[in-house]
Amino acid sequence: MTHMKTKTTRLIITLCFFAAAAVSFADDPQMGTWKLNEAKSKLAPGAPKNHTVVYETAGDNVKITVDGTDKDGNSTHNEWTGKFDGKDYPVTGDPTSDMRSYQKVSDRILKMKIKKDGKVTITGRIIVSADGKSRVVSMSEAGAKGKAPRSRAVFDKQ
Repeated sequence: MTHMKTKTTRLIITLCFFAAAAVSFADDPQMGTWKLNEAKSKLAPGAPKNHTVVYETAGDNVKITVDGTDKDGNSTHNEWTGKFDGKDYPVTGDPTSDMRSYQKVSDRILKMKIKKDGKVTITGRIIVSADGKSRVVSMSEAGAKGKAPRSRAVFDKQ
């Protein structure tokens, strides 16, 4: 009887942990599907366009899926799974990067670094509006301190 109680207690604790993790992700304003609002965006000439970006839970990680077009209009798709802890996690499907990191600055702000072959190529900031209905992604080439952002993309939550 005692062994069964122990197993039941462990199961309840485990389920509570995962439920708490799911609730914390659900409250994160970054989570959800975001569509590019090209009219409000200022993209660098020849820059790729991320038309749809989806942030979703993947266990205790976040999975980010990006669909868009490259400078020639060809479809692109890349994925990243990791934590918003500032550490590098691999990117798949993006020939211009192999690692990406996100660091939570506040509830509505993330800092991001994109790397290729161990070198930071792009830095950026993602800011979700106070009402949670839009977000701005500003990106600059690494080392371009004091210069205007390379791209400023505005996304609307779906």
